[in-house]
Amino acid sequence: MNLGQTEAIHEQQEPLDELREECGVFGIYDFSGEDVASTIYYGLFALQHRGQESCGIAVSDTNGPKGKVLSHKGMGLVNEVFTGEHLAQMKGDIGVGHVRYSTAGGSTRENAQPLVLNYVKGTLALAHNGNLVNTPELRRELELGGAIFQTTIDTEVIAYHIARERVRTRNVEEAVANAMKKLKGAYSLIIMSPRKLIGARDPYGFRPLCIGKRDHAYILASETCALDTIGAKYVRDVEPGEIVTITPKNTVVSSTEKHYIQGGIPAREEEPDAEVAIASNRSMCFPPERQCETARCVFEYIYFGRADSYLDGVSVYDSRIRAGRYLAMDSPVEADLVVGVPESGNVAALGYSLESGIPYGMAFMKNSYVGRTFIKPGQSSRESSVRVKLNVLREAVEGKRVIMIDDSIVRGTTSDRIVRMLRDAGAKEVHMRVSSPPFLYPCYFGTDVPAREQLIAYNREIEDIRRIIGADSLAYLSLERLPELTGGLPICNGCFTGKYPMDPPSEDIRGDYIH
Repeated sequence: MNLGQTEAIHEQQEPLDELREECGVFGIYDFSGEDVASTIYYGLFALQHRGQESCGIAVSDTNGPKGKVLSHKGMGLVNEVFTGEHLAQMKGDIGVGHVRYSTAGGSTRENAQPLVLNYVKGTLALAHNGNLVNTPELRRELELGGAIFQTTIDTEVIAYHIARERVRTRNVEEAVANAMKKLKGAYSLIIMSPRKLIGARDPYGFRPLCIGKRDHAYILASETCALDTIGAKYVRDVEPGEIVTITPKNTVVSSTEKHYIQGGIPAREEEPDAEVAIASNRSMCFPPERQCETARCVFEYIYFGRADSYLDGVSVYDSRIRAGRYLAMDSPVEADLVVGVPESGNVAALGYSLESGIPYGMAFMKNSYVGRTFIKPGQSSRESSVRVKLNVLREAVEGKRVIMIDDSIVRGTTSDRIVRMLRDAGAKEVHMRVSSPPFLYPCYFGTDVPAREQLIAYNREIEDIRRIIGADSLAYLSLERLPELTGGLPICNGCFTGKYPMDPPSEDIRGDYIH
């Protein structure tokens, strides 16, 4: 395939070439009985970057009729789906919320979360971040048992398996633990039962989940930035493979150990029933033969996480500063200005500037009111869809040699246009640096990395990619640098190496058959 053919193919692709994450989750239980819907709203607002297609909230009153759940969800951003009237009508002191971008399952209202399930034992409301790799077999098993599905998402499969296990277990935590033994892939779950709020994380720890506290309320959230937004204090992260149960009474007993919050939130003697019990059930869910090396998604640190979040104790901001510094150390170039592609490229660009001594500046204005679901221009004006989001500051780049930092190049259909925009604004040279290695393989764990044939780095050398995007030079972060971004925490780098923590599915749950 020659360069002209490649460019023609790019023109037929979607114009915005971004990585996308599946979703963010948020849950809260207020022991003082206060309504929590508005708090969930603001928590989801802080997690909006994790999903912009749909959102939802489900709440229940633990002092009211058992199992009555009020919910509202819809397509769009949090502030589009919810009004003050919606929130005022959602009375309840326990609840879960969700923001979603679809990777598995279509973008429809039916697939919006949280899912609310009514079954023989009562109700469950469930919010899920991640992607299972064994959804087809789990779904077929349920269908053969007579299950009728209302959605096309793996979250409903998880909810059904928990409900089925709950029929034959003593409590919902045990049902979650039994269901987790069947699940393969990435999942951070928040589950609301009539009197409990439960968080669970897969044994690899692909997706983040943390615990917070505000007054008499306890919170579970995808990122610590959501805790900051509502004025809550970070307590700790849910560990990979762990189930945590939050109840007003300190009665949760694990089959192996009991882990209470210590250090951050001291229990008050005058209110012993206001402690939260956090039971570590990792061994109960995963016996020694199924214990595994953790494998956090490195793109949570490079791209998905908000820069002010801490994920498993590691600052996202520090991770991106390190990425930029390593790029400057390993791939230096003479230039006049370092700029980042908003938003995730900005901090890495600052790191590059700090290490190289080349001034850091702004080159792009981003339209903050444009989400991922705006109406795109027609085929005849495809390029303007990038300009709708970004515009170049001519005064900043004219006559200068510019180093442009971005978090990734997926298909390359945006990078070439941004390079061209800088040149049109008068940049003398454009050198691109990428704060991740080249994508060579798809992701099956909740990141929207497409099939290999759609990846610009597939079967191409870096020099070929440089020519396609039109940069004067191009360099990526090396694989060897990745563990340093997470402070030594084990990571999943399957999208770069093809070596996944577990066997990939034989059926591509994102819609394409795997050959």
